Amino acid sequence: MTGTTAMVKELSIQTPGRGLHLITDEIEAVVRESGVAEGLCTVLIRHTSASLTIQENADPSARRDLERWLDRLVQEGDPLYTHTTEGPDDMPAHIKSALTATTLSIPLVNGRLALGTWQGIYLWEHRRREHLRRLVVHVA
Repeated sequence: MTGTTAMVKELSIQTPGRGLHLITDEIEAVVRESGVAEGLCTVLIRHTSASLTIQENADPSARRDLERWLDRLVQEGDPLYTHTTEGPDDMPAHIKSALTATTLSIPLVNGRLALGTWQGIYLWEHRRREHLRRLVVHVA
């Protein structure tokens, strides 16, 4: 197939709580379903306290180090925060989301995401408790 078709699909991803959660397989399934061979896959997370990233998918210590570094950079309990009604992790989650990405664009080559060998797509949950996160995937 050529890259003449477009597809938009909403995915719901249940997160178990804070951390980097691999979602590459879910995005690849949408790409396969679209039938687009050459084009672009754009992913948007429809939330302000979670984000998206492309990161190493081989060594789990890389994910743990990223999570710890961001937790150290944006700590809970900062007295400057006034947005606290949803709990002590809410404002830090918004800041983390603002510092990372809410959209990703990945080229498609031969009907596949043009990710590197060790790259995976992650939903980065910044809240402590589980959440149902909604993503919009556009393939064209």
